[in-house]
Amino acid sequence: MSKRSDKLKDYMGKRDFKKTPEPGQEEPALEWTSARPIFVIQKHDASALHYDFRIEVDGVLKSWAVPKGPSTDPGIKRLAVFTEDHLLEYADFEGTIPEGEYGGGTVLIWDRGSYHIVDQDTEDSGELSEQIEKGRIVIWLEGQKLRGGFALIRTGKGPKARWLLIKMKDEEASSDEDPVSTQPESVKSGRVIEQIRDDERDSD
Repeated sequence: MSKRSDKLKDYMGKRDFKKTPEPGQEEPALEWTSARPIFVIQKHDASALHYDFRIEVDGVLKSWAVPKGPSTDPGIKRLAVFTEDHLLEYADFEGTIPEGEYGGGTVLIWDRGSYHIVDQDTEDSGELSEQIEKGRIVIWLEGQKLRGGFALIRTGKGPKARWLLIKMKDEEASSDEDPVSTQPESVKSGRVIEQIRDDERDSD
């Protein structure tokens, strides 16, 4: 088994690809970006509404579930729960996962773009893997909605460990804006999550 396949074992094992429209082992197109590595933030209306924050590392998307979504205010710390690695192709996924399937609910691509490591001599993703293992990363996002530095910091140890997503203090920070509330539309389709759900229901 390749290193990439091993990382995706949990992702593949939790899904029945005869029932879910989520991507399998396809090669990612990523025609929307000319820069790498990429990040994507997906709004997911599952059993509980949340945002999935994903960054490309070593050929997969490292993923965190952020219940309240990202904030541009450095004074606000958002809970982020580390989840299983996802396929790079998932950065293009927008649609509805059937009820009864893992992660059932509607997915919207809220933001995406490229990123680079902050205050590092190299942007090698292997080094970022080591930072994730140590529990602290700082990256600069070049998205359509979010830009600037963001930190992911692990708190606690073992199975109870949680992460915090925090906006860094820079020229892109703002305590007067809440893009999660003011910009609910998809950067891929321009639709809001209710439209995606209704459009797919009408096409059945």
